Formats: sequence, C-alpha cells, structure tokens
Amino acid sequence: MPTLRRPSSWSLRTRLIAGLVCLVALVCLVVGVVTELALQRSLVARVDAQLAAAGGRSTTAGGDSHSDGDSVPNQKFPDTGTRTGAQFLLAPGQATGTLGARVADGRLTASGVLDDTGSLQPLSAAESATLTTLTTLPTDGRPHTASIGSLGDYRLLASRTADGDVLITGLPLASVQSTLWQTAAVVAAVAGGALVLTSVAGTVIVRRTLRPLRRVAATATRVSNLPLERGEVALADRVAGADTDPRTEVGQVGAALNRLLDHVTAALNARQASESRVRQFVADASHELRTPLAAIRGYAEVTRRSREAAPPDLAHAMGRVESEATRMTILVEDLLLLARLDSGRPLTVEPVDLTQLVVDAVSDAAAAGRDHHWKLDLPDEPVTVRGDSARLHQVAANLLANARTHTPPGTTVTTRLTATPETVTLAVLDDGPGIPPELLPQVFERFARGERSRSRSAGSTGLGLAIVTAIVTAHAGTVEVTSQPGQTVFQVHLPA
Repeated sequence: MPTLRRPSSWSLRTRLIAGLVCLVALVCLVVGVVTELALQRSLVARVDAQLAAAGGRSTTAGGDSHSDGDSVPNQKFPDTGTRTGAQFLLAPGQATGTLGARVADGRLTASGVLDDTGSLQPLSAAESATLTTLTTLPTDGRPHTASIGSLGDYRLLASRTADGDVLITGLPLASVQSTLWQTAAVVAAVAGGALVLTSVAGTVIVRRTLRPLRRVAATATRVSNLPLERGEVALADRVAGADTDPRTEVGQVGAALNRLLDHVTAALNARQASESRVRQFVADASHELRTPLAAIRGYAEVTRRSREAAPPDLAHAMGRVESEATRMTILVEDLLLLARLDSGRPLTVEPVDLTQLVVDAVSDAAAAGRDHHWKLDLPDEPVTVRGDSARLHQVAANLLANARTHTPPGTTVTTRLTATPETVTLAVLDDGPGIPPELLPQVFERFARGERSRSRSAGSTGLGLAIVTAIVTAHAGTVEVTSQPGQTVFQVHLPA
C-alpha cells in the first residue's frame, strides 16, 4: 500500500493549488453553514408567525369546552362515527397538517390533525402517547419544537382558554426541513463546482505564474551538471533578463543566481589561470632540470669509471650522487608527463595490441621483482584498442610496480585482461596485505604515499597512480580500486 507523502515534501505548485482549494472549500463551508442557519431561522420565524395565527383561531373556536358542541359543528368520521373532540381545528383558515390537542387538569382530552383534504383525523396511539408527554408544555406564548412520532417535527404553541383548559396547536416543520435540504444540496453542488473550477483554474494560473521560476531552476540545473572540479570551465548559462526583475520575488532569485554565477565564473577563471601558471612552471622547471640532472649523472659516472682508484668515502659519495640524480630524474620525468597531460596535449592514437603490451609489462615486472610470483590471465584472441602505446605501457608498468613496491616478498600478482564489445578491462590483482582504509580514497591523488613507500629504497615518488589516472582519463577510460586484506584489485576500463 503506497504511503502518502507529507505536505512538506510536496512541490511548491502542488502546495499552492492545495492551499487555494482548501481555502475555497473553507469559504464554501462557511457560506453554506451561515446560509443554512439564516434560512432556518427565517423559515422557522415564518412558521412561528403562522402558528401564532393558527393558535389564535383554535383558541377562539374552542374557548367553551362545556357547551353541547364547539363553535364549529362536530365532524362525523365515516369509519367509526365518533367525534374527536378537537373540532376547534376546523376553524376557517387552518392549514393542512395543523395539529391540535386539549389538555384539561393535566390530561389529554382531545386531539387531532388536519389531512391534505382539510378533514380532521384522529391521532394514532403512539402519536397520542407522545402528545401526552407534552401536556406540561408552558403557556408562555413561545413556540417549542417537538417530534410527534410518524408526523415528524412540529412547532407547538400552548394557550389557555377562558375555562382554564390548555389548547396545544402545532404546525409541521416538514416543509422547512425539505427547503433546508434542497438548499444544502444546491450549496453543495455549487461548492463542488467551485472547487473543480478552482482546481483547474488554479493549476493553470499557478503553472503560468511559476513558469519564470522553472526557467530559473532549469538554468541552475544546467550549471549544476557542468564539470566544475577541474580544467577550464565556461559558465555561459545565465537567467534571462525577463526573469531578473527585482520587483518580483522570482526576479530577485534570478538576479541573485546571475550574480552568483558571475562570482563563480570569476573564481573558476582565477583558479584556471593559477593552475595554468603552476602547470607551465612545472613543465618548464622539469624540462630545464633534465639537462643538469643528466650532467650530474654523467659526471658521477665519469668519476666512478676513472682509472685511478678513488678513496672509499669519495666513491660512496659519488655513488649516492648518481643514485639521487637518477631518482630525481624519474621524479622530473613524471612531473613533466603530468604537466603535459594536464595541459590537454593530444596523445598518439593508433591501434595497440594490448595483449602483447601486457605480456611485455609483466615480463619486465618479473625481472625487476623476482621475489614475487607473477601470473597472466589473457583471453584466447588478441585484444586491440586505440590509443598511445607508450602511455598505455606506462599504465601497466605503473600498476605492476605499485603491486611490487607495496607488497611483501612472496606475494602473487595476477594480471588479467578481459574484453567485451564495449569495454576492455585490465586488472592487476594481488594477495598482499591490502591498502589501509584511510588511504584508499586518496590512492590516485598526487604524492599520496603510504609510510613504506616514503623510504629511499622503495624509490616511489607518489605519482605512479596519479599518472595512471591521467593517462586513462586521456583515453576516455576509468580506473578504480577495491582492497581488503588478501585481495587488492586495480581495474582499468578502456573503450573497446
């Protein structure tokens, strides 16, 4: 069974329409109740006026209860031939449905009602019993409402005659109740029509009124879908001038959004300019450092190859100079490659036999890491992709070097290549201790290194996985990692 959403989760349009419909419904309800009450009071007042006249006629006609007959001759009933004793109801002018009763010494002595033909009819036993309970009706000249069995509700008026008896005269409220029900039905029908009309018209009006707000929201949505985290970003979208009128609430929102986009554009341009300067500096510095580093390494090798034996301290120092120069050369080359990739320099695009590339990379890794176990899992058919062969080889080499560097001796490293009609996946799996959970979200960031990889002997620059990410992204691919103790998996997905 679907659950109803809370009104607070409704859209603004739905809440406005619902509020409008509820307001109209409340107004219709108040109008209906007030109309019914006013109409009831008016109709009952008219019945009371008619009742006062009818009571006066009954009192005049039935003033002497001890005469041989009432002032109006007794009526003989065809079925029994008896007299009701309520002949005072036959006074001229009495309306159909008029009820009458005589009370003497607290006892009901006569009763009757006029039918549709104006004939006097006796009351049933149940109706007479009901009237008996009303013998104490006060003779204060004020009408009272009571239900007389099957006859329905009546307005009753008690008046005292000259001989001391009490005459009760009543007029039916059936016509009043019928009129009230008809009026209620009409009011309900009108209110229902008004609610339907309000819903339709309100939907149209609210939809048209909120159209500028939807345009503002559409602009904000388009901007929110732009990749703003890196690179040069062009925020050309702006709210149209028609939706930035400061005299309206929507215009104020649109103008504020435009100002915000202007500020964001300025900030992104400043960030891009700063990143460009940094990339250019790194590229220039790396390029300029390659020559002196090569010279340092060359002079160190020349010193080491000298015919004259160098003192042990000098030989050790020159060895360290050559080693650090080599390490710094690797770092400079990595930085230069990242700077080139960041600048969007196009890669060579050609068919690359990824199967042969993986075989070569694993062979190189096995030669460099003889204390690890290296396995290959390749499909039967060669896998080919379009890309830069040298850069893709570097991806595989960096992933294998990462597994070799950060796992202990004896670890098994499996390189797996799979292909589908849409995607080629290169996976490097190892059964080492895994990547610490706190480091896992940052493994592809630059200079993200575990404690062990900071050692000089490891030779890691902390840029290997960052280079993998940059190269794979340049090939319109993705790279991901999952790790737990005993199983770490790096997967590179490339378009087939």
